[in-house]
Amino acid sequence: MAKLSVILITKNEAANVRACLASVAWADEIIVVDSGSTDATAKICGEFGARIYMHDWPGFGAQKNRALDYATNEWVFSIDADERVTPELRAAIEAVLRKGDGTCTAYHVSRRSSYCGRFLRHSGWYPDRIVRLFKRDAARFSDALVHESVEVKGKIGLLEGELLHYSYENLEQVLDKANQYSSAAARMLQQRGRNSSVSGAALRGLWTFIRTYFLQRGFLDGREGFMVAVSNAEGTYYRYLKLMLLNERHDGRQ
Repeated sequence: MAKLSVILITKNEAANVRACLASVAWADEIIVVDSGSTDATAKICGEFGARIYMHDWPGFGAQKNRALDYATNEWVFSIDADERVTPELRAAIEAVLRKGDGTCTAYHVSRRSSYCGRFLRHSGWYPDRIVRLFKRDAARFSDALVHESVEVKGKIGLLEGELLHYSYENLEQVLDKANQYSSAAARMLQQRGRNSSVSGAALRGLWTFIRTYFLQRGFLDGREGFMVAVSNAEGTYYRYLKLMLLNERHDGRQ
């Protein structure tokens, strides 16, 4: 059987990381790159035999590439602290390690995410297929500050089973992440030379709500579907509003 490295980036994830690592404790190697945790994150990771490296925070993509560079095995599985590998997904990963199919260098997994205690089946959240298993020499993460992706050389397959994602436990986390992610996304858009306005931000936010709630059938997720649609719209609105203000500051208009 080929060997597997699990990679993970953390900061103050003591509430999540134990369950995460327990779901991948069967891996041959666990790599953790931490960006200054002040809680018990490092201690918990050490209990699972993880190799822990401390670094500053350059953004999601660059930080995950740092973790990838520390991995030593042929195959790599990337996981976040608020995610869990199910037994079915573990079996699918081990089948690849045991025999593979000789053609794929990476695999999508289907991620099922919870929002304030409920796992969603619609709203653009499921099936959220993302590349998480790949050959170490055939993939790198994009350099995006947020919403990074895995760039793969070769064919990508699909694994059976699901990756569980405990994304938001409460509205405080929703608002906190919306603020962080919209700021990072606004900086990325500015770097790409994009522009925005108040009306443009409002229209983009409205379209995001319509897409999430109606086109992606968020209404079938009940009240949580409506909540997701509103928070998605707010995140989009603030992203482009922050972009407008960043550009004005850059141009000396503020």
